[in-house]
Amino acid sequence: MPKLDVIHGAVKNALIKDGWTITADPYRIEYEEITVYADLAAEQPFAAERGEQRIIVEVKSFIGASLVHELEVALGQYRLYLRLLEATAPERRLYLAVSKQIYNKFFQRKGVQFIIQEEELLMLVVDTETEEVFLWIN
Repeated sequence: MPKLDVIHGAVKNALIKDGWTITADPYRIEYEEITVYADLAAEQPFAAERGEQRIIVEVKSFIGASLVHELEVALGQYRLYLRLLEATAPERRLYLAVSKQIYNKFFQRKGVQFIIQEEELLMLVVDTETEEVFLWIN
C-alpha cells in the first residue's frame, strides 16, 4: 500500500465537500508491466448532456528540506502518471494537489509559475485547515 502524504485526508475531504465522489483511494494505474498508484480518483456529475467529469489526484505535501527538489520529484511523478493515463484512461484528467500554504509560499514564485505553465500542470489547491478547495488551476 502506498504511503499517504500528510495532507491526503484534507484533500480527500475538500473534494467531497466540493461535490466529488471518491471512487478510488488509491487509484491503481497499470500498463504492460508497470503498476503505479495515484492518490485519489474522483467523479463529479455535470448537467445531463455533458455526463461526468473524472479526475485523478496526486497529493504532494512539499515538506522536504528542498522545495525545488520536491517539485522535481512531483513533476516527474506527474509526467509518468500522465503518460500512463493517456494509454489506459484518457477520459481522466490528472491534477497535482498541494496545500494553500505551499501554493502561496512556493508556487507563486515566477520560476515555478513558468514551469507550471510550460508543463501545462493541472493543480488543485486545498485549504488544509478548512478542508476546502481553494483553487483549481486548469
